[in-house]
Amino acid sequence: MQVETQIGNYFVTYMVFPAFPKSNQRGRINLYATHIDTGTPFQGEVTFKVRDDGWFQTKQEILGVQPSDDNVYRQGFVFLNDGDYIITAEYEADGEPYVIDFPLRIGAPSGRVPIVGAVILVFTVLITVSILQRKHLMRTKIRSARRETQT
Repeated sequence: MQVETQIGNYFVTYMVFPAFPKSNQRGRINLYATHIDTGTPFQGEVTFKVRDDGWFQTKQEILGVQPSDDNVYRQGFVFLNDGDYIITAEYEADGEPYVIDFPLRIGAPSGRVPIVGAVILVFTVLITVSILQRKHLMRTKIRSARRETQT
């Protein structure tokens, strides 16, 4: 997997090897950053962090801090569990912080997610229809009761 992006004054390319990593399998992230105007590779250190990819996941773990190796920043990893993760690469250049987040899937995608989503959707629709039908029935009863008292 390879992704190219522009952030601030830098053009960044990162790659994940293997393209579809599995749990308990060694993998590697390569990051390459060059200045947009000069084409000069970034020289410094890059900190790699990881967190679970979830709505309220804030706990990050540092994977490592890597110096340049032939203008490439290489970070190895081994994940014990399948899942969706966010990898963060951070560095500072010219007094400005640079933070790049990218998703990483470990293992095969879960086939349950679409099924669970569909079941939740069906239940939500059924409950909504039931509530609306009750309100309609109550309105009808109130109207008929008013008509009977008026006649």
